[in-house]
Amino acid sequence: MSASKKDMRTPLGRVLAHGSARSGTGDHIRQRVTALAMVPLALFFTGFLVSLVGADYETARAALGNPFIAVAALLFVVAAIMHMRIGMQIVIEDYVTGARLRSIALIGNFFFSYAVGLACLYAVAKIGFGG
Repeated sequence: MSASKKDMRTPLGRVLAHGSARSGTGDHIRQRVTALAMVPLALFFTGFLVSLVGADYETARAALGNPFIAVAALLFVVAAIMHMRIGMQIVIEDYVTGARLRSIALIGNFFFSYAVGLACLYAVAKIGFGG
């Protein structure tokens, strides 16, 4: 099996299916999978939130206390945070100039994403599972 004349990758790069940065293909697939997962979750959550329009706090809290809805909320948060982190990583890698600034931005993106994710997971778990 020979490589096409336009393929500039090394044989090892073709075998490992990595792009020039060695992580682009995996990140691309992960971002598409999280986007695909968020479609039904976002539709479900939009319907859930519309059903709570005009409801008081206790009604909303009781609705989120349903284990099915709480798990759906947790899945939505996880998919959204992963999608956000990968998207921002791609933007930083493509548009931030300077190795030091790029490294600082990537580290900041990592910690910001996981801090927001943990805060969301804590909030959903506390409300949903009666903490």
